[in-house]
Amino acid sequence: MPDAHEDKRPLAERIAAEIRQQIMSGEWEPGMRVPTNAKLTEQYSTSNVTVQRAVQILKDEKFLEGQTGVGVFVRSKAAQTIIPASYMPPSEPGQPYRWLSEATKRHQNGKYKMLKVGEVAPPKQVAKAMRLDENGTAMLRSRIGFLDDQPAELVHSYYPIELAQGTRLADRRLIPGGSPALLNEMGYPTRSQDDALAARSATTEEYVHLEIPRDIPVIEVFRIVYSDDQRPIEVSILVKPGHRFKMGYHVETP
Repeated sequence: MPDAHEDKRPLAERIAAEIRQQIMSGEWEPGMRVPTNAKLTEQYSTSNVTVQRAVQILKDEKFLEGQTGVGVFVRSKAAQTIIPASYMPPSEPGQPYRWLSEATKRHQNGKYKMLKVGEVAPPKQVAKAMRLDENGTAMLRSRIGFLDDQPAELVHSYYPIELAQGTRLADRRLIPGGSPALLNEMGYPTRSQDDALAARSATTEEYVHLEIPRDIPVIEVFRIVYSDDQRPIEVSILVKPGHRFKMGYHVETP
């Protein structure tokens, strides 16, 4: 029998991982004062130097905040749970994109910044989802979403070129009501979507745009949106900072 898989990370990293989980789960609540180094040293049966390294890791990752002369505290805001299903229906006429209106309901200020719009040869997984041939192209719309002026998501959305050309999908400006509302007006209502989630290290683009601290992983959502007859009308790759967000899903029992 092969040996059991061992955690060979330095002890400081293992301690940081334990505390990180406590913070993400809410066991350590926002604003809570962190136990003293002496208590953590006793709890983890290690040295003060190792505990200091673990605490510094979590400070660098923005999980902990130090207050000079006072102590170390859990960050003031808990990880936010995002419910993808709440953004699926198109906005009502004259209303902002649902991602923005949902932010307002949570008393947050949401906004988008467009990065790129243009016809491209999409990545293989996108081309496959869109059922494109080998030389097929798609319309790409890339943007960053901000919540309270902090980068919350980097989104690359692809649309069938025959649907997008000559429409606002090909325009660099933001679309009033968002792409779901526009596609609905064009006769392509959203009927369903498939999401595939992954956790991975950030690319340089993601690291820069999302202001990822240290080696925090990102949450990737690969989304296919279908209209009538299961026609894919949008394929998106959404990336969120893993230390600030969770993805929430509600599933009804058949």
